[in-house]
Amino acid sequence: MSDYFSLSDCDVIGFDLDHTLCRYHLKETCRLIYESFARYLVEHRGYDRDLLSLTPATWDFCFKGLVVDLEDGNLVKLAEDGTVLRATHGTHDLSTEDILKHYGPKREWKHFTSLNTSFTRSAKYYYYDNYFDLPGALLCGRVVDMLHKRGNEVNSDFWKDMLAAIDHNYNTSAFRDDTGTYFPSVKQNPGRFLQPCSDSVKTWLRSMKTAGKVLLLITSSHSDYCRLVCQHILGKDFEELFDVIITNALKPGFFSLVPQQRPFRTLVNDVEESEGLPSLDKPGWYSQGNWPHLHELLRAMTGKPEPKVVYFGDSMRSDMFPASSFGKWETVMIVEEMEGEGVPRSDAAVSSQAQAEPLEKKGKFEEQGMKAPSAASEQWGSYFVDVHRGGGGDEDSQKLTWCCHCIHKYSTMAIPSVEHIADLPLDFKFPRFSPDKPCTSGYYPRPPDSLLKRSQSH
Repeated sequence: MSDYFSLSDCDVIGFDLDHTLCRYHLKETCRLIYESFARYLVEHRGYDRDLLSLTPATWDFCFKGLVVDLEDGNLVKLAEDGTVLRATHGTHDLSTEDILKHYGPKREWKHFTSLNTSFTRSAKYYYYDNYFDLPGALLCGRVVDMLHKRGNEVNSDFWKDMLAAIDHNYNTSAFRDDTGTYFPSVKQNPGRFLQPCSDSVKTWLRSMKTAGKVLLLITSSHSDYCRLVCQHILGKDFEELFDVIITNALKPGFFSLVPQQRPFRTLVNDVEESEGLPSLDKPGWYSQGNWPHLHELLRAMTGKPEPKVVYFGDSMRSDMFPASSFGKWETVMIVEEMEGEGVPRSDAAVSSQAQAEPLEKKGKFEEQGMKAPSAASEQWGSYFVDVHRGGGGDEDSQKLTWCCHCIHKYSTMAIPSVEHIADLPLDFKFPRFSPDKPCTSGYYPRPPDSLLKRSQSH
């Protein structure tokens, strides 16, 4: 395999939608998502109203890549070998001594093998790996604090209420029926939450089509929400940019080959036809589906027995791991955390955000001191690297986080946003991640600060 990756070598270029093609105003969106979940717990499940009040400083806790252990109410940040780098009980830090007492001298988290090999959901833990559920990590921590304050036992019962809150806001009919808090708010004021794509991204998508590439959009969002987002960020004619659009794709199940393949379904007025399709025989807009049937269509469309596919996504669990492991696709991971560690924002992204933000919004949350959810955290440190604090006289050592290790293992390359590469020629050669190369190699335009520092000290 070459040390470089180029879009011009690919026959098919696929995109996830949310936080990949569509960038959100993260502060606004995370506040809305937190409020959506918390309001449900307060109004429908009798939780304390205190959950609804947040100070800007509280947002420092909101950090991607945490795992909540549903059996004991701890949240943990894992190293690449599955050891616990940092942990909290609720939102309160566990000291090194607490961690050693709870996880043993080797600091091993007992469910790591299950999470690391399959990424499947579990009744024992939940992995926060995307911005749509990330505010739930903060809410989980605060719920555990609340249960303690009430003198209640902390067990996985609270999680049933959390899942109900997620379903109430995000289920497939919530957009149409205006239920929950999330969809009604975005429908009422999309510009407050969604950043339009820059002209350079739209030109880039068109240039790939002109060059004969097949363009895919595969999202787990339902068709009605997908349409709202795409019209806002790409324009009314967004459907012309893609050969195949797949909504309600139910990733990562979309990619897993056996045993449950979901058939593709056609849509009539955003409602899925009850009868599944035996195969895909032409481009178009479909719902649900599975990777093998899509693969057959891509073979027919490209005239190649093994078309080369690249897929852009932001979720390790839903995009990178299944697309690379089952689909054997090239994968480009969108890692907004790179911008929190010294990688400059692209000019196009800065100007499109400036156009999108109403003046009275600017500076509001900065003044209040709310941390951007993609920035490094005082409480949790860096997304990429952390110090493994030795207890009892052992010396501290630098370790890659498990999230960072997964980026190198399951992604071809990592970028902070598609805006960062939209102005480059299609035959631009990007260095790719490779087991025999320094782990800084696959980041474009440059690696995050913490990884650079670590590689210089090694």
